[in-house]
Amino acid sequence: MPHLQNHLVAQGTTFQRHYCTIALCCPSRVSLWTGRAAHNTNVTDVNPPYGGYPKFVSQGFNEAWLPLWLQQAGYSTYYTGKLFNSHTLSNYDSPFPSGLNGSDFLLDPHTYEYLNASFQRNREPPVSHEGEYSTDVLAKKALGFLDAAIDSKTPFFLTIAPNAPHSNVQFHGEWFDNNVSAHTIETSPPIPAERHKHLFPDARVPRTSNFNPDEVSGVSWVAKLERQNQTNVDANDEFYRNRLRALHAVDEIVDGVFSHLAGAGILDNTYVFYSSDNGYHIGQHRLQPGKECGYEEDINVPLIVRGPGVPKGYISDIVTSHTDLAPTFLSLVGGQLRSDFDGVAIPLSQEGLSDAISDRHEHVNVEYWGFALTEGDYDKTVYWNNTYKALRVIGKDYNLYYSVWCSGEHELYDMITDPYQMHNLYNRNHSETFRFDQQLLQGTSKSTKLAHLLSRLDSLVLVLKTCKAKECTQPGACCTLRETSRICMMH
Repeated sequence: MPHLQNHLVAQGTTFQRHYCTIALCCPSRVSLWTGRAAHNTNVTDVNPPYGGYPKFVSQGFNEAWLPLWLQQAGYSTYYTGKLFNSHTLSNYDSPFPSGLNGSDFLLDPHTYEYLNASFQRNREPPVSHEGEYSTDVLAKKALGFLDAAIDSKTPFFLTIAPNAPHSNVQFHGEWFDNNVSAHTIETSPPIPAERHKHLFPDARVPRTSNFNPDEVSGVSWVAKLERQNQTNVDANDEFYRNRLRALHAVDEIVDGVFSHLAGAGILDNTYVFYSSDNGYHIGQHRLQPGKECGYEEDINVPLIVRGPGVPKGYISDIVTSHTDLAPTFLSLVGGQLRSDFDGVAIPLSQEGLSDAISDRHEHVNVEYWGFALTEGDYDKTVYWNNTYKALRVIGKDYNLYYSVWCSGEHELYDMITDPYQMHNLYNRNHSETFRFDQQLLQGTSKSTKLAHLLSRLDSLVLVLKTCKAKECTQPGACCTLRETSRICMMH
């Protein structure tokens, strides 16, 4: 993505430890727009009764979400692309999404069909774009809204939400008829624009140590996966190449946005955020293409910000998450921060980023309920035993992933020494010593018993799995992992 590298990475700040708190599109998007974790929005799935646009509405969020708050702060708001799953040709007006001066939404059941998209503009009926490339259709709509916003001479907020590089998906009727147990969907690799089909002919999934490993890893259904044969690996490499190709049209949107901002003379007075609702795995831990797991490939997503006062070419290690984005946007526009926000504003100045290294919380609450769906050709299984609560805890001399599954299984990875999450420390003798900052010489790093570390992590999971508001970022003032001589009191 050369345009993203040029306009955003080189000219802004990259937050390399930014996380979605649930690796599934609709719940993740609701968290982003409300500043609340999924266990507080109660939107935990992509379809009714537990998720989707109808659940967003029934939970009252159509009257309490970011576009409305931005309008109250004096901003015009525009949105084009995907909003939520189960936002369909049938319910797009039941009710219309609130708080938007202009909108043009992708609608199910054709949201993920690259050559058969349906869009619905403002209060108008849906329009089919069969045979047109959906990312290019979206680009025209996005730049049209941008021009209208610029011409209005008023502050504005524009969201551009392309489908790429999601797999191409065709839904059958049962998916939307409250018969979600059928899960009758057909997935295929992302479809690139015709002009991009020749790109990256030799690209392949990075062969990290967790790619199709000889030994199984993980727990629950992941630990039962068979090693992929060469035909399967080759197919996943082509799937990956098509992800890269599909992203090229998104990169062209990035270039168009910055060209329009520069042409209007407002580039230096505009903040631009680039992120995603979730990541993707493909081949890691023997997984077929998909998401919904707590592994780093699924939850560690991009966040790149450019704007007034934002350091250029800077990489930040502070811990941030999607629940922090709504507070961040409102802080930038001088809006009223809500007491029910589960996140806190992300600092964007050099001074704020420097202070955050020592002052900001160091954990992210990760959660998931229900299914895991494979998107490749070699496993059509829907794995229903995919419910877990997890943590990412990152400090100066520790970097941990910990998960507790509804099956009673646990995972603990020291990501300083095991960044690809292959060696589950929970399976070791809990009386063994765990050393912080193991990159230091033996005997110079601080240590504790593994059992003691696990008890602290369990306490943190216990609080964060139902936390609300400030509890989510300040779960206990005394709970620092390196404090081995104190009892951690959580509230």
